[in-house]
Amino acid sequence: MDITIKERRPEDKKMIPAFDAKLGFGRHFSDHMFLMDYSSAKGWYNPRIEPYQYLNLSPAAMCLHYGQEIFEGMKAYRNEEGEIFLFRPEENIKRMNRSASRLVMPELDVDFTVNAIKKLVELDKAWIPPVKGYALYIRPTMIAVDPFLGVKPSDTYLFYVITGPVASYYPEQEGKLKAVKIYVTDKYVRAVVGGTGEAKSAGNYAASLRAQLEARDAGYAQVLWLDGVEHRYIEEVGTMNIFFVKDGVLYTSPLTGSILPGITRDSVIKLAPHLGYEVREERLTIDEVLSGIESGEISEVFGTGTAAIISPVSHVAYRDRDFEVGSGDVGPIAQRLYETLLGIQYGEIEDPFGWRVKLA
Repeated sequence: MDITIKERRPEDKKMIPAFDAKLGFGRHFSDHMFLMDYSSAKGWYNPRIEPYQYLNLSPAAMCLHYGQEIFEGMKAYRNEEGEIFLFRPEENIKRMNRSASRLVMPELDVDFTVNAIKKLVELDKAWIPPVKGYALYIRPTMIAVDPFLGVKPSDTYLFYVITGPVASYYPEQEGKLKAVKIYVTDKYVRAVVGGTGEAKSAGNYAASLRAQLEARDAGYAQVLWLDGVEHRYIEEVGTMNIFFVKDGVLYTSPLTGSILPGITRDSVIKLAPHLGYEVREERLTIDEVLSGIESGEISEVFGTGTAAIISPVSHVAYRDRDFEVGSGDVGPIAQRLYETLLGIQYGEIEDPFGWRVKLA
């Protein structure tokens, strides 16, 4: 399929925000977006890049009533030499296809979709901050658009991609990697095996909001979720997968069906042995984690995700107790992983895995 491109008129272009600490995350959106339609009769059709605009949906659109909505999160990076890179974009589209399969939605052609995202990023490349740690955030989204009130899979869908410049996901990490505090909940459940926890779907995030709000009100950056059956086993953080450094070995929860298979998580699992660290995908209980933190056996805790990349954890709160991890600062393994991933993403160091995709 050919992609038609309708550029925004020069006089209608938005003002690009300053690339500084006030930029924030997810507040600004670039001039253009990619859209593509699907019907069960035609398949995917009418791929196009148009000026950023509001969507025209029926109030009966099935995404608004039955939750058939999935999305991804990616970034484009610009280094000091003006080179622009994507990081493992095909893995995001493959994961989106797995989410689509779980929610009975149509899958995308990986190569075509990555190429469409490249065209969109190139068109709005002026929006990519030339600042290390900043990036152009890319949000591919698919929604069900049949105007029908009845519980069944939709026959028509809209796929679209919007982008926007972002600073650090956590304001407290602005300009420097800093540790954040997380809050463990055993009151609420995010997902269970057999549900949609391993899909990147809107409902999973809606289910996390109450606990997230309570954590923020108590002074914590994120919620650490336990399993939904026994409320004992570590699963993931609200926007990140989680790692623990125990006696120099990296531990992370296995993908049992209720945890999102993070692209950054997978990158750390592959990168860590390259840097000399052992990684184990094993289930840990909250009691094992807290006793390990108290004894010093667990010296570092950090989250991984596209938005934050690596997010060290300084404190873990559980049942009215606050446990400080190590010295409460950024640990050496988290720091090294962060600097190495960032170096690969910005084209500053060798990419031994072929993850970096150069646009310009």
